[in-house]
Amino acid sequence: MKRTVIFTDIALVPTFVLTFYSGIKLHVAGHGTSHEVWHNFALFHIITSLLFLAACIMHIRSHAAWYKGLFQKGLGKKSRITLWTTVAFILATSTGIVLLGVEGANSGIGMWHYRIGLTSSALMLIHISKRFIPLCSSLRKKH
Repeated sequence: MKRTVIFTDIALVPTFVLTFYSGIKLHVAGHGTSHEVWHNFALFHIITSLLFLAACIMHIRSHAAWYKGLFQKGLGKKSRITLWTTVAFILATSTGIVLLGVEGANSGIGMWHYRIGLTSSALMLIHISKRFIPLCSSLRKKH
């Protein structure tokens, strides 16, 4: 495995964790009374999400052949978890971008983003768990 692919895959883990954590904290803060706390978690979530988005774009680019095969030959024996993870990620990203133009906590689109984010996170955990051992073994190899 190339170093850039390994670096990208490793970068996905902490950025995913921070994005998930900040999203949960943001949701909880939306039910509180302090707008300042909500605002701080919103900024933290935006920053970690942008870092995660950058890592995901690099990850998807490094696996472009998988997507190209998907569009050319169909799903076939390709991982359905990967496909659903991609769809959920696109939906979470899209609703997140829409939220940048929405004022205040607890908006309808914000709740959709939260639910899709939870679904996307669950799918990502499954995706990661299926690839964790091969990633670890590639880290042990000398490059």
